[in-house]
Amino acid sequence: MKVGVVGASGYVGGEIVRLLSAHPYVQLVQATSESRAGKYVASVHPNLRKRTTLRFSKIADLEPCDLLFLALPHGRAVGLIQHMRAIAPRIVDLSADFRLKQKTEYPKWYGYEHPHPSLLEEAVYGLPELHRQQIRDAWLVSGVGCLATSVILGLAPLFKHGLVREHMVIAEGKLGSSAGGSAPSLASHHPERSGVVRSYEPTGHRHTAEICQELAFGKSPAVMLSATACEMVRGILSTCHVFLKHDLDDKAIWRVYREEYGDEPFIRIVKERQGVYRYPEPKIVAGSNFCDIGFERDPHSDRLVVISAIDNLMKGAAGSAVQAMNVMFGFEETTALEFTGLHP
Repeated sequence: MKVGVVGASGYVGGEIVRLLSAHPYVQLVQATSESRAGKYVASVHPNLRKRTTLRFSKIADLEPCDLLFLALPHGRAVGLIQHMRAIAPRIVDLSADFRLKQKTEYPKWYGYEHPHPSLLEEAVYGLPELHRQQIRDAWLVSGVGCLATSVILGLAPLFKHGLVREHMVIAEGKLGSSAGGSAPSLASHHPERSGVVRSYEPTGHRHTAEICQELAFGKSPAVMLSATACEMVRGILSTCHVFLKHDLDDKAIWRVYREEYGDEPFIRIVKERQGVYRYPEPKIVAGSNFCDIGFERDPHSDRLVVISAIDNLMKGAAGSAVQAMNVMFGFEETTALEFTGLHP
């Protein structure tokens, strides 16, 4: 199977190239970068030395293939989608251009009118844990927001079973620097970033729209989302506060998560009684496609705290995208995604 990666010089594009270089059923035939065309992919992604001899090409040089991954900035893929569809019959777009189902959400959260609203109904949100059957049959699969992924996976079982109050969902994510992309800025400059725990979007985070959409099991929740930059390169730790409709103990809550995620290859429920790893931690999932989820019931109220950890470049982007590709083409879902993470 021949696959291309459009926008392969960024962090997410590089992760897709890394994963595909170990995929037994895929031949990576093209990797584009308008600014790096002609240069070896490994010159930008040095971890790929001896893994690929591919050179970057331009979008204009793309040739027909079986699937394209689009790892382009928000707002770029939507203008190229028809051209890309003529090159490949199936597409995984990792930007936000096709994540939201309602066209009215794009001016509100992304600042533009969607030029192809009819395609929003055809696109499938690319979380296999929620949309496996639809992904299998789709020609267009959207990427997922990294912060949104950690919150959605952490809370989806509770909302699906109607266990928590929809009017009050409070979530805060602590994110590593790679979530800001590879382009340098003052915020990513080492003297400005090192040692900080910086609240950079306490309200109005655009991933709020995805979370509300994907947790709307009959009724859309009111989500209050905040984002904080931390001194790590990879990873997201999301701490979510929800409020139970009924008095449920740990065993009842555990059974719900087991029912929904017991057979999921990349979801791990973390509930230890003691030790430093009794809750999810981003360091443990770095480089992997796992989402670790834990929870604790507040003994003094109806509050339930749900904690989830992912690698933002993997389960929050490239890993979920390759997982979706595996579903689309009938490969074993874990193919090329078996890495378990490191400890210590």
